Amino acid sequence: MTNPAERLVDLLDLEQIEVNIFRGASPQESLQRVFGGQVAGQALVAAGRTTEGDRPVHSLHAYFLRPGIPGVPIVYQVERVRDGRSFTTRRVTAVQQGKTIFNLTASFHHPEEGSIEHQLPPRLDFPHPDTLPKVADEIRAHLGALPEALERMARRQPFDIRYADRLRWTPEELKGADPRSAVWMRAVGPLGDDPLVHTCALTYASDMTLLDAVRLPVEPLWGTRGFDMASLDHAMWFHRPFRADEWFLYDQESPIAHGGRGLARGRIYDLEGRLLVSVVQEGLFRPYPSGRPQPAASAEPTPKS
Repeated sequence: MTNPAERLVDLLDLEQIEVNIFRGASPQESLQRVFGGQVAGQALVAAGRTTEGDRPVHSLHAYFLRPGIPGVPIVYQVERVRDGRSFTTRRVTAVQQGKTIFNLTASFHHPEEGSIEHQLPPRLDFPHPDTLPKVADEIRAHLGALPEALERMARRQPFDIRYADRLRWTPEELKGADPRSAVWMRAVGPLGDDPLVHTCALTYASDMTLLDAVRLPVEPLWGTRGFDMASLDHAMWFHRPFRADEWFLYDQESPIAHGGRGLARGRIYDLEGRLLVSVVQEGLFRPYPSGRPQPAASAEPTPKS
């Protein structure tokens, strides 16, 4: 069986079908909708393939417009907005079956030395990831077993996820819980040495657990889910070089939830506490109608709007 990290690299290796047009695979998964991190990562690959390669991505802003259909290829159309002396800008439209499902704008910046250098200190009260159980093992220990569909997804998961904050399993444990969560992550295998692959792989991972922080004051992260969730938009700023196959801490918080929407912010650090990436996402949250079958909550990919 192919290593899940190798499958992720293959997923991010788009087929170029015209100068500014690329096609990406969309695996037939058990999810009802294509995982948004996959679409964002592939769109960023398409944008990067139209640059000279000497300017790392420094930011992206994206909107999820329609749910993607698993198993149907996605076409990425790149607009070369600007090629400046220091910055390169690309706009990407993702199309599936003739409909736009996703838009992304990415900016690339030639590295330069700046006179301003600072960073707010991170939270440091987290155990080292090597001392923590894998999320699937932790769930099996508390719930007895994973549902069959989630068991299959866990085997295909390209990232090792370990909760750095204590997981809460009952409504009683949730009382007084702050809307914040933290996880350690790294790819389950080597991703090669192309910096763009690591950036796009981390973009994929950034969409996996961020909305956990919105849900935490309301329901346990694992068990029966009471809310239908969908990501609405996603923004990232890349501050320092990194490898997505080395441990990184994803510290997540939700400053507000109101009107059916919840905002989540994430900060990604390396083992030394250096801030690598900042992330912001808004999600739509709607209670499941009474009597409707409710899926098991999980740290697996969040559906899109």
